[in-house]
Amino acid sequence: MVSSAVAFCPGHISGYFRRVEGDSVETTGSTGAGIVISEGVRARALKAEEPSVEIRRTDTHNREIARISGSKPLESAMAQLGVCAAVTTECRLPLEAGFGLSAAALLAGITALDALHGLGLGSREIIRLAHETEIGHRSGLGDVAACQGGGLECRPVAGIHARITRFLDVPGEISTVTLGTLETPSVIGSPGAMARVEEAYPGRCPADIFDFFRLSRQFAEHSGLIAPGVRDILRACDRAGVPASMTMLGNGVFAYGDTAYAVLSPYGDVAVMTVARSGVRMLEVTP
Repeated sequence: MVSSAVAFCPGHISGYFRRVEGDSVETTGSTGAGIVISEGVRARALKAEEPSVEIRRTDTHNREIARISGSKPLESAMAQLGVCAAVTTECRLPLEAGFGLSAAALLAGITALDALHGLGLGSREIIRLAHETEIGHRSGLGDVAACQGGGLECRPVAGIHARITRFLDVPGEISTVTLGTLETPSVIGSPGAMARVEEAYPGRCPADIFDFFRLSRQFAEHSGLIAPGVRDILRACDRAGVPASMTMLGNGVFAYGDTAYAVLSPYGDVAVMTVARSGVRMLEVTP
């Protein structure tokens, strides 16, 4: 018998994307490219008589910044599995800010639930359920597919079983600054916004990390999604010669290289991370 299970899933920053409506949920999602990041979501599942979900955001010293009760996507996934547990998710990055934390919470949470109840789902079924839930709740499009593994990733075909190109050896730091939240459903549910995104989509995979930032910035500029505050930060990065773009979909900026932290610091709290080398994984199982 297992009393608790802990899993971790890295987050994901989309550089550019295009929404794709497939002939099934499994082929619906997005094409595009992004970075799977070392920061993400840790989910702990405990046996319980009633299902519950709590979201904790902490700082780098594990001090609690915020606590939220309930998560409709994760509660929905638990109901589909037909199990009960008390699930707590923890993250250090801000929510609704373009870090793929909804997908990371689903993947980590379902992985922990699978271990807690001995469901024997396997990675394919865990990914399918997480993706289906994400699409159903309009909380994301391609983050689940991306977070199956690590690296700088490119998805030329939509869906969770399509081929994904990954560059795993990407050295250096990614620095990010967030100005506020941007609710994903408000963008992906807007026909006008999605039409502009479609027109701005680059249509190819990046050759390397620098090409990725070039394509991402072009996409951000042509999609019409850049807010005034984000524009100011991007201009500062341009003056300093720092590769940068807008987090998709989030009200913030992500930048690459050793000097990025100093450029972003005047605009808010800067989170520093690296490119993850692996995706969702189990951390701990307690009898």
